[in-house]
Amino acid sequence: MMEKLKLGIVGCGGIANGKHLPSLSKLKNVELVAFCDIELDKAEKAVKQYGTENAKVYENYQELLKDDSIDVIHVLTPNISHAEISIASMEAGKHVLCEKPMAKTSEEARRMVEVAKRTGKKLTIGYDNRFRPDSQSLHKITRRGDLGDIYFAKAHAIRRRAVPTWGVFLDEEKQGGGPLIDIGTHALDLTLWMMDNYKPKSVMGNVYHVLGKNENAANAWGPWDPEKFKVEDSAFGFITMKNGATITLEASWALNTLDVDEAKCSLSGSKGGADMKNGLRINGEDMGNLYTRNVELGAGGVAYYDGASESNADLEARLWIDCIINDTEPTVKPEEAFVVTQILEAIYESAKTGKAVYFD
Repeated sequence: MMEKLKLGIVGCGGIANGKHLPSLSKLKNVELVAFCDIELDKAEKAVKQYGTENAKVYENYQELLKDDSIDVIHVLTPNISHAEISIASMEAGKHVLCEKPMAKTSEEARRMVEVAKRTGKKLTIGYDNRFRPDSQSLHKITRRGDLGDIYFAKAHAIRRRAVPTWGVFLDEEKQGGGPLIDIGTHALDLTLWMMDNYKPKSVMGNVYHVLGKNENAANAWGPWDPEKFKVEDSAFGFITMKNGATITLEASWALNTLDVDEAKCSLSGSKGGADMKNGLRINGEDMGNLYTRNVELGAGGVAYYDGASESNADLEARLWIDCIINDTEPTVKPEEAFVVTQILEAIYESAKTGKAVYFD
């Protein structure tokens, strides 16, 4: 018989309903048995749509964790509680998928890694952009060595006007920051993963609170309230790795630019380069001539399974559950996500002090 894992959801808001629950509900080896939210009506709504017949609803995650039958917890709450709930869940004997970013601070992220090692529970972070067809293909290309030694990269997370105005996105205390920690984290994760380089040496950064002060601003989700806009509207980092490689990171929710890209990276290596600007493009030199190759990501691409295409959220969920059942490593390792949090924190720190932040 197929082994089934009992799974509990902590945080039944937008990311739960927009990403995790639809994907998890497609898996035959998962039972959604517990739903928790401090706004109980959200948990009750989720359980009606996705829960098993006897699924339970909780207002306090600590009560949920007392259920020894639950194998896995998905932590889908604001950033401020990621570490607290993830650590408590692992201490209670549960495997954990925590939404990105790993934690509000690097110290919290470090504790999450330590608890995962001590308890032997699997921990992964919801960097679902790794599971896009272009990301999966580019990762295979870089691992094969086609680009050679990647010594310069750009991490792109630029929106022209798309400030999330709901929930706690504009609350620095609960989130830890704005576009840098929200979408910049995806771009940086992709870039480090492609480079297979997790040893930063130093970071310089700047953050800006400029357009967030505007009233009645044009915005994808309607005007924001300048009085509630407590986080940066754009941020930029210059990262030097210990092997000498350079990464530039750009993130914005609101910026006067037409050069818009989100959760993408550009790579320059000793043998070739790649970018995700217009599909997946590989560039290089062959027999004295320069070339640009566009990778076809249609039929037969890496995101296909049993003859049907999977979204990045579906593939993320399936591979995560498979790694628990088969006792293998998750695609997103906690040690990797920890370095992302370290670098993001260093950019914020550098912006405050005006000085470079050095690691070790």
